[in-house]
Amino acid sequence: MPLTSAAAIPWGDVLGQRDAVETLQRAAADPAQLAHGWLVTGPPGSGRSTLALAFAAALIAGGPGDEATMRQVLAGTHPDLTRLRTEGVIITIKQARDIVERSYYAPSVGRHRVIVVEDADRMTERTSNVLLKALEEPPEHTVWVLCAPSEADLLPTIRSRVRSLRLRELEVDDVAHLITVRTGVDRAIAEQSARHAQRHIGMAQRLATDEPSRVRRDQTLRDVLRVRAIGDVVQIAGRIVQAATDDAKALNAERDEAERQALLRTVGVPDGAKVPPAVRSQLNALKDEQERRAKRGVRDGLDRVLTDMQSLFRDIALAQLGREEGMINLELVDDIRQVAQAWRPRRALTILDHIAETRAALERNVQPALALESLLVTIVSGRKP
Repeated sequence: MPLTSAAAIPWGDVLGQRDAVETLQRAAADPAQLAHGWLVTGPPGSGRSTLALAFAAALIAGGPGDEATMRQVLAGTHPDLTRLRTEGVIITIKQARDIVERSYYAPSVGRHRVIVVEDADRMTERTSNVLLKALEEPPEHTVWVLCAPSEADLLPTIRSRVRSLRLRELEVDDVAHLITVRTGVDRAIAEQSARHAQRHIGMAQRLATDEPSRVRRDQTLRDVLRVRAIGDVVQIAGRIVQAATDDAKALNAERDEAERQALLRTVGVPDGAKVPPAVRSQLNALKDEQERRAKRGVRDGLDRVLTDMQSLFRDIALAQLGREEGMINLELVDDIRQVAQAWRPRRALTILDHIAETRAALERNVQPALALESLLVTIVSGRKP
């Protein structure tokens, strides 16, 4: 699909999902094909959120020529669009109740009211139950669009009330082309970033445009490959956790300060002036929200490290099978071959299993350093502690 202006054609930034786009285009144009609840699933970086917003623009706007409305929807500022993106670990019951309440409002200026729930897999069972009635009996002009990695991430009662649309995995060349068009980076860097991000568009764009991120990823994998003894474990685990923490802080610091200044301007506090006591509670509430976001940022950063480690040991397993085509970490191929020759195949598979268990442990709020130390002990010994 050609990369055209999203303002002119809201589907222009949806990459490599022609079948899904055509399904939603028909639904937006024909009321007989429009379900009032949709579930868009696909692997991370496949464009779930981008597709949901394009669909919302097509539903709310009056037609292809209504570019002002499309721009508003794509920017997330249109009054008939409600977009829930959690900055915390989970979507709270209060957030769910708020969007359910908004779903019963009639459209103010558009053709439909659209509720987009990103990260719908972050709803607990109690939170999901808040949405059930609204999904089962929505107002005539309200359309729900939920986004999640897979159908299995949502309750069966939710899945039974929506129409599912599965997105396909993108090719590395598709993502690299998009990153080159968007950012102007060198094609080789775009290809490497798309490969290292395992075709996740957002992460590929960040790697391509942020050299320190590329350096941190490379150094982390080299450290993991060269861990030799139990004595190395604590040091390397500490470095990984610190890198994820620093990364999250760097991503959030500028945004946090901008939000603080925006709040102060909204309540009429001049730059540099003393904050009145009446405003401090609002600043404290903002700080609490930012801390929750930072906590999720660290967790997401550690999850990316585990994803990178998974790709590394997958490459080792491929090398042991004599199948190097499709390797992700080509820059480390000599080290990968050396490890593949030295290890028995079962060892790489054991580590891959433990990476999945470490990811699950972090979801249960196990202390990150301890979880990573346990994983690194397995890498050193080939056996789970």
